[in-house]
Amino acid sequence: MCKFVPYWYTSNFKVMLVISSREFRQNQKSYFERVDKGEQVIVQRGKDKAYALTPINDDDVYFNAEMIEKIKLSMEQAKNGEVKRITSSEEINDLLGL
Repeated sequence: MCKFVPYWYTSNFKVMLVISSREFRQNQKSYFERVDKGEQVIVQRGKDKAYALTPINDDDVYFNAEMIEKIKLSMEQAKNGEVKRITSSEEINDLLGL
């Protein structure tokens, strides 16, 4: 039985494209461009491994400029002795609010 649905109905669903790792290696640029346009691309590697291609932006990267500045500030504070010394598991629990 064939069922016809309006185009607007099908456009609400995202298509997931599953490709082999070999296909990905041969056409990387094409698949990166498709992901950039919002398509979901899964790279199948062997029988039991798969990887999703996902674009990231500056907010997704943990070590962005803001985080590096926080690390530098923390290093400077430690160098100046501005640290809290913890010597017991109870102090660790207190620090973590446990």
